[in-house]
Amino acid sequence: MAELTKDDVRSLVKEHNVKFVRLQFTDIFGVLKNVSIPVEQLDKALNDELMFDGSSIEGFVRIEESDMYLRPDPSTFVVFPWKPRDGSVARLICDIYNSDGTPFTGDPRHVLRKVVAEAEEMGYSMNVGPEAEFFLFHVNEEGQPTTITQDKAGYFDMTPVDLGENARRDMVMTLQLMGFEIEASHHEVAPGQHEIDFKYSNALDIADKVVTFKFVVRTIAQRHGLHATFMPKPIFGIAGSGMHLNQSLIKNNTNAFYNPDAPNQLSEDCLHYIGGLIKHIPAITAITNPTINSYKRLVSGYEAPVYIAWSYRNRSPLIRVPAKRGQSTRIELRSPDPSCNPYLALAVCLKAGLDGIKNKIQCPNPCDRNIYELTQQEREELGINILPESLQDAMVNLAADDVIREALGPHVLHRFLEAKKIEWDNYRMQVHPWELDQYLTKF
Repeated sequence: MAELTKDDVRSLVKEHNVKFVRLQFTDIFGVLKNVSIPVEQLDKALNDELMFDGSSIEGFVRIEESDMYLRPDPSTFVVFPWKPRDGSVARLICDIYNSDGTPFTGDPRHVLRKVVAEAEEMGYSMNVGPEAEFFLFHVNEEGQPTTITQDKAGYFDMTPVDLGENARRDMVMTLQLMGFEIEASHHEVAPGQHEIDFKYSNALDIADKVVTFKFVVRTIAQRHGLHATFMPKPIFGIAGSGMHLNQSLIKNNTNAFYNPDAPNQLSEDCLHYIGGLIKHIPAITAITNPTINSYKRLVSGYEAPVYIAWSYRNRSPLIRVPAKRGQSTRIELRSPDPSCNPYLALAVCLKAGLDGIKNKIQCPNPCDRNIYELTQQEREELGINILPESLQDAMVNLAADDVIREALGPHVLHRFLEAKKIEWDNYRMQVHPWELDQYLTKF
């Protein structure tokens, strides 16, 4: 992430003839919000003088405490590559502050900053490389999204069967113009499913990039007459969309997960980090898989993880250790999906890993067998448990985990659980088409 100053932003605004600046932030569920200001108001924003009504944002504050400040982070400045008729539009990602000048504890960016600072006190910085998948669907005559795709392609297929290739190419080019280093782009397993991978970076930069990535993908899809969705499981019977998180820690400018003299060249820090993730994953899952639909993806048969285990080799466990070593040593957490708030997701993962290192949590032995083919008795003998099977199960685990609760802070924890309880109750009380198909004529 380029270290831009306020003066750099002012210069770039003049250089690119920027007329409007979007001040962006997310609510606690990761939904991107923005306030658009004319460039004449930029100095006011850069001087931390711009207020907004926090009571209008999901999960923020009550109406009697609504005045909040947007503080733009100059390093997040970028000009949108798509240009209106006159001038350009740019954006800045903001931190949220209370009216008394203190950081707002309900700001997801603040939650991540807080855990990153804890890691820095221990001498570590976190690098993350996300792998976000999404679907491209047609829209109907009214412009409403459908779940229809004419795409017949599969994993790594090429044109002409990959009918979303033109849109995906434009997405890649747009992201590159916005400073992303794209490492790969390809069709995924399911028809209409795609993946674009970009280079790893520090945790805060990656969280900002994930938010930007989703915004760009949906914008470019719309320009191609398509709808892009990051919904985890939009269609029954085919693979869902995940967002694998490749994680590593850096200490003294070297990869803290790598030890050339250890078995499999994994350091004690790495093994304890894995131990922390495994211990806290039942609670973490509420944040990394935050929707009712998330748990339609976490089922056997579609390559998504179900069992809490790790491996050097196969891809069936929750955590995989890719083969590359040295500075590339990392662990891959395979359960998260792209509906999560990336700031909160990275915060709870890092917090769990740091807890593993602090308390030397022992990780279980790796499982290099295909876990899906093991019997229940074999899994029990190996001590392999399952991930939460519903949002309700995950919320119960979150409410009981003091370490993950501390990572989120009381404000985010309370508002998140409160909102998800309402979401679960609404879902629980609905009569769904499946129930009508099964029971209407039977009883």
